[in-house]
Amino acid sequence: MQAQTIRLVTDNEGFLVDPDDWSDTVAEELAKRENINLGSEHWEVLNFMRDYFLQHHIAADARFVIKFLNERYGSGSGRDRLYKLFPYGYMQQACKVAGMRRPRAWSTG
Repeated sequence: MQAQTIRLVTDNEGFLVDPDDWSDTVAEELAKRENINLGSEHWEVLNFMRDYFLQHHIAADARFVIKFLNERYGSGSGRDRLYKLFPYGYMQQACKVAGMRRPRAWSTG
């Protein structure tokens, strides 16, 4: 059985053109393109980011994700944990895999 690659509409940097196209399957494909094997902690971050997006209609700033991780795993661990999960950076990998459009301006936390 051959693995099927899904066709995604992305910009020239690999970000989804339409965040509404995002799904778990899309996240898996985007992560695969980034050489990331999604585990439970990745999904916690991605789900937090998607929930934030659905509530606020913008991508969560990295500081909000770091705060979420600090509250979940203990103060001071959020930034390191985020960059362990997404080693090439919040915007470059986490936002991309979460199905966000490429942010024009952002904080790296």
